[in-house]
Amino acid sequence: MNLPFSLRNLLPRKPWKRWLLEATLLVAVIAGIQLYQARGLPEGAAPPLAGVRTDGSTARVGADGTATLVAFWATWCPVCSVEEGNIVSVAQDHRVISVAMQSGDATAVTKHLKQRGIALPALVDDDGRMSDNWHVRGVPTHFVVDGAGIVRFRVVGYATTWGLKARLWWAENFPA
Repeated sequence: MNLPFSLRNLLPRKPWKRWLLEATLLVAVIAGIQLYQARGLPEGAAPPLAGVRTDGSTARVGADGTATLVAFWATWCPVCSVEEGNIVSVAQDHRVISVAMQSGDATAVTKHLKQRGIALPALVDDDGRMSDNWHVRGVPTHFVVDGAGIVRFRVVGYATTWGLKARLWWAENFPA
């Protein structure tokens, strides 16, 4: 069967135009995957989240009217181990509530944090109630909650320091 045209004729001939097309398609695919992964996660008002962290301090979403990163992770999650430095870095400049889900009791989570050299305390979700309340199906999962308690961003999977800080900056400077 002879077609009057070939698919090759539809592609841009100049290298920079082709690169731009490929980059646009890649961004569209990544955005589609992110949207798919975030389906069913809370939007609008953040679900309640409060408790005592591994260092004895208390944490509550919306407690001080500033943007907060809520980071769900697990001790057994390899991706969480790779990105833990990113979360610690974000915590130096922003409010972070770290939630260890399905990782054992407070003693086990504290031991894990000490072994990894992480000074960021965590809420312990050993019974899964917190993660169920936030509809978290996999880890790592991150939420950026603005000062009014509104979920502004949802990220499932690895997140960069820059990406998380940019989302927090946006939530702080551009109210919903």
